[in-house]
Amino acid sequence: MPIAVIFGAGNIGRGFIGQLFSESHYDVNFVDVDEALIRRLNERKAYQVHLVSNERTEVVEVAPVKAFHAQQEDAIAEVLAQATVAATAVGARALPSLAPLVAAGIMRRAKQNLKQPLNILLCENLKDAAAVFRDLVLEQLPKDVQPFCQQYIGFVDTVIGRMVPPPTPEMRAQDPTYIAVEPYKELPVDKSAWKGEVPSIVGMQACDNFAVYTARKLYVHNCGHACLAYWGFLKGYTYGYEALEDKQITEGLEKALSESIQGIVAAYGVQRAWLEEHKRDLLTRFANRALGDTIIRLGRDPIRKLAPKDRLIGAAHLAEQCGVKPITLAFGIAAGYCFDAKEDEIAVSLQQMINELGIEETLSRVSGLMQNQPLTQMVMAHYNRIKQGRAFEEG
Repeated sequence: MPIAVIFGAGNIGRGFIGQLFSESHYDVNFVDVDEALIRRLNERKAYQVHLVSNERTEVVEVAPVKAFHAQQEDAIAEVLAQATVAATAVGARALPSLAPLVAAGIMRRAKQNLKQPLNILLCENLKDAAAVFRDLVLEQLPKDVQPFCQQYIGFVDTVIGRMVPPPTPEMRAQDPTYIAVEPYKELPVDKSAWKGEVPSIVGMQACDNFAVYTARKLYVHNCGHACLAYWGFLKGYTYGYEALEDKQITEGLEKALSESIQGIVAAYGVQRAWLEEHKRDLLTRFANRALGDTIIRLGRDPIRKLAPKDRLIGAAHLAEQCGVKPITLAFGIAAGYCFDAKEDEIAVSLQQMINELGIEETLSRVSGLMQNQPLTQMVMAHYNRIKQGRAFEEG
């Protein structure tokens, strides 16, 4: 069997990429730091992925698998030297600490003069993750090995669309390998970054126009989740699917995503029907009660989600560029600034910033919105209505 290495055996690594590689008949090797999880994976040499929806549950076994602790540097370098594909799903902040491990494997490949390409899929929530990680790895390589890396190692951006809420502590205590996910398994990857022939991997789509898939994920999927979370929080809902059953929220989502889609169509020259179909599929997936996705998880870290080029502000600017007034997106932005979730330290710090600096200065610092901009004025109008208890009133 061909060998695959996945750095990170968490929600995406185990709950998505591991399944795709296994179904494509790869020998799956995980690298992680969770000792209980590593021990259980090595005991069983397999784990189960629970595909859950409102209609049914299907259990898929992923095997054979092996797991290494990140401190097993020599063993990891050896398996990476033998691999034909790899992936990272460790979180953007962990990429610098991962780079030396990957560099060690590349140096071993270079020493053995292995000219079969190795492509590393970056399954991270980070813009230009492939370029960022490539540079981190190159810094760890001797100068005489860097040309080998640039010729034979591909660093490939991906778009992760599968929703994988983290298991509860109770689930994890019972079985560290437990994972429940939605059935959706489309994995767009940047074809232009691939080294050598693209293999047939279940669910993977090598895309020429990769930028539009990134825009679709950020400005439709992520944007929709953010609006659902922030409006759901205003109404006191616990779960995303509960908020989606609220007519006012559903109508708002339709309008906000329509504004965003018009911006994507104009900016990327794609068919609106393709994006509208994706939107309809997303709204069905958002209603998946079996996932138990909470409003807090969907809305957490609002400072990042309200950044100038992120899911809400970026979508609103795209809409403005094509002549669409992003009134409903502005409502989503304003609601994000009212996301006062005590369970999320970033949300708490955002409220502290507003209290200390005022909303206008906070809009400028977090979202790059200046007082004289039309979008700023729309956001402020909605923000004041929310503070007056009139968030969902007509007019």
